[in-house]
Amino acid sequence: MADSTTTAGQRSRAGFDLTPPYPEELRRLTDNLDDEERRVILEHGTERPFCGIFNEAKEKGTYCCRLCGLPLFNAGTKFESGTGWPSFFDPIDRDHVAFVRDTSYGMVRIEIRCARCEGHLGHVFNDGPPPTGERYCMNSVSLRFVAEGDPLPDELGRGAPEGEVVG
Repeated sequence: MADSTTTAGQRSRAGFDLTPPYPEELRRLTDNLDDEERRVILEHGTERPFCGIFNEAKEKGTYCCRLCGLPLFNAGTKFESGTGWPSFFDPIDRDHVAFVRDTSYGMVRIEIRCARCEGHLGHVFNDGPPPTGERYCMNSVSLRFVAEGDPLPDELGRGAPEGEVVG
């Protein structure tokens, strides 16, 4: 799957455990997906533009991986790209995102996946705003939103960095 160099017990710079889910954990996580989430996250599909629940969202908080709960983007890095998908210019921690060359549909793109569970998130392009110039074009069904001040999800029971809440 992803070109991952993550080893068991490795922590991101932000302090999150990046150990991939064990097969039984992954089964438990995927059992909770609906058909559209399964098509996008597991089969590397794309939701239709302008249909995702997070495309126009403006609340403060954190966007996490829908499958394993790893924090991916702060709402403050979200911007209106006009593409029809929620877009961000910088991940919380680059260790949380795996970059994979994608040559499907006769194009060369960079797919982004969750670095922990390898769930498909979307693609990254070099036409975003400063300071990164990047546009992380995400599928809403690949994300889960946690409001500012609420605890981050811990789907794998590995704990978050000490006292970690959104905010």
